[in-house]
Formats: sequence, C-alpha cells, structure tokens
Amino acid sequence: MTIIKQFFLILLLTGCAMKSTQIKTVAEVDINRFMGDWYVLAHIPSYVEKNAFNAVESYKLNEDGSIATTFTFNEGSINGPVKTYHPKGFVIPGTNNAEWGMQFIWPIKAQYKIAYLDKDYMITIVARDKLDYVWLMARTKTLPHDEMIKFREMIKNMGYNLDNYREIEQE
Repeated sequence: MTIIKQFFLILLLTGCAMKSTQIKTVAEVDINRFMGDWYVLAHIPSYVEKNAFNAVESYKLNEDGSIATTFTFNEGSINGPVKTYHPKGFVIPGTNNAEWGMQFIWPIKAQYKIAYLDKDYMITIVARDKLDYVWLMARTKTLPHDEMIKFREMIKNMGYNLDNYREIEQE
C-alpha cells in the first residue's frame, strides 16, 4: 500500500473521533491571484509531511477549473531526499473560491478551507473543520518572529490544539 493510501486510510479511520468545528473561511478568493508558489512555514502536519523541510505548495489553474497542485519537500532534513506529490484541487461551488476539495486518491477529497488570506495574497492559513491539520503559508521563505507568533495565536484561536504544531525550516 502506498504511503498516500495509508495516510487516507488513517484519516478515514480516525475522522470520527476527532474534534470538529466550523472553520470560517475568508469572504472571497481571487483564484488567479492565489495561484503560484506558497512556502509552508508552519503546520500541524499530516502523516506524509510530519518530517518535511523546504516544503512548497504550488498551484496552477487548469482549463476545466480544477487546480493542479505540486507539493514538494525534503524528507527528514533540510538536505533530505526530495518528495513530490500531485494532488488535484477542486473549488467547492458557492464558496467564492475559499473552500476546496483536495484529492490525493480517487474518490476522496480532503477539505481545504482558506481561513486567512492577507489583502496582498502574501500570507494564508489553510484549515479544516476537523481541526486535525493546518498550514501557514507565505510567498516568502520566512516571516518575522512576531508575525509567526501572531499567526500561531490565530490558529490556536480557531480551536486548534498546538501540541503537534511545527515550524518548517526553509533554506
């Protein structure tokens, strides 16, 4: 069984036992401005990315409206082997592009809610109602320390337990 299939099997088996809330999304996302590279600066990781370094999520809008996604990172250390995944994103109709389904394997689409997005499309937080995973991403490899603290608090205030919260080293 591939690691992605194992990840989703674990996700499905544990999903019923997890705390859940209604994460509020941003009012609207200009999907074209959201496309491009995002450095993952911090997260509560999924199994696949728990030892990620240099993590980058890249989005490209397909002609059919789906989102070609490339998730790349070094496994285990800053110079570890490069891992690359290609899930496909699907905007949920009626959400003003702020909620997606992210499909790693058919037919499962994981929830992907854009809970924060600054006006310049430079920083975003992607969250889930299950409060199991979260990603703080930026167009730059680093943010000032006080900004990182501010966003960590924002994630905590969404209802997340930060025991597994981890900042990702970017080189």
